[in-house]
Amino acid sequence: MQTTAPRTPDDPRLWDQLKDDFRGFGDDVRSGGFWTAIRRTFEDLESFYLSDEYRLRLQEMRRFKRFFARLWWLLKSLFLKLTPARRVLLIVALLFLASGRGNFSTDGGGAGVGVGVDIPLLSGFLLLLLLMLELKDKLVARHELAAGRAVQRALMPEGNPTVPGWDVWLYTMPANDVGGDLVDHLEVEPGRHAMVLADVAGKALPAALLMAKVQATLRALATEASSLEDLASRVNTILCRDGLPNRFVTLVYLEVHATSGHVTLVNAGHMPPIVVSKGGFHDLPRGSMAMGLMARTSFEEQEVELQPGEMLVVYSDGLTDAMNASGEFYGDERLQALMPGLSALAAADAGARLLSSVSTFINNARPYDDISLVILKRTA
Repeated sequence: MQTTAPRTPDDPRLWDQLKDDFRGFGDDVRSGGFWTAIRRTFEDLESFYLSDEYRLRLQEMRRFKRFFARLWWLLKSLFLKLTPARRVLLIVALLFLASGRGNFSTDGGGAGVGVGVDIPLLSGFLLLLLLMLELKDKLVARHELAAGRAVQRALMPEGNPTVPGWDVWLYTMPANDVGGDLVDHLEVEPGRHAMVLADVAGKALPAALLMAKVQATLRALATEASSLEDLASRVNTILCRDGLPNRFVTLVYLEVHATSGHVTLVNAGHMPPIVVSKGGFHDLPRGSMAMGLMARTSFEEQEVELQPGEMLVVYSDGLTDAMNASGEFYGDERLQALMPGLSALAAADAGARLLSSVSTFINNARPYDDISLVILKRTA
């Protein structure tokens, strides 16, 4: 008879886990990745806890003063971000810790029974309790974000669509657990395919929620709209009416027909798509205003005819705004330098080359923004 519950992958043996941790720690130290991780950790702490004003003031200080100012501001910000009860708990723990070695004891009210408490041990227990509470909050939030990410992935196309006469590649990668970019495909009617790349202002959960609303609205109206101009106007009206304050959406919505090189599209405040051919490349005309800013906004439909072998590249600003550890942006010039070499590649290979170039540029820096791509190549 089995008297204990079976061990699951989420419940590893403590000793085995510690051995793996020390082994990984040693590998990181030997490879130099440990110090990179330490530097990145402090950069993340400073980015989260210190405002832009404080970081600017630090840059103007001498090194010695900067060290103590940074330490004080980090501790102050950490303290103020705790809940009131946890701030009190932290103060009590620190006071006990500062009191040094000693015991606190009572005589049991004369009953002959004494109770002794080791003060440093008590302070350590209080700090551990505070850490457990903060970790609990973090794990709950991480679980909720993971669930949101799963829902977001379920809303995306399962794979690259198959469109006769076209090679289509769709890609999106959020900078955080959830993102504000939308990449979608919809077969509006037999032989008529729509692709969309949208970028919601902002990041993380608020942007992701608005992105889901944009996708649902587009899918609901795409088959009913009389034209792409009409579709964009109706979506914009809904976003202005029901959208989040100070949030807007840039968007490229395009439609292609099977076995035809004719592309119709509407651009709402997004970067112009790029047409790549053997002879070079060129940007399409700039579009209209972003959606969600003004209810009475007109949108202009654009048309382009792609010849066999030509390619249309639609991208989010997360690609050109990718930033390396030195604070330098990837920029339009690097993107444009790659364009002539894409014409001979398949859509997926062209996308892989773009992403590889960005990845090499940012190196170990954390992603700054969501990166999304829609690439269409006319094959026949």
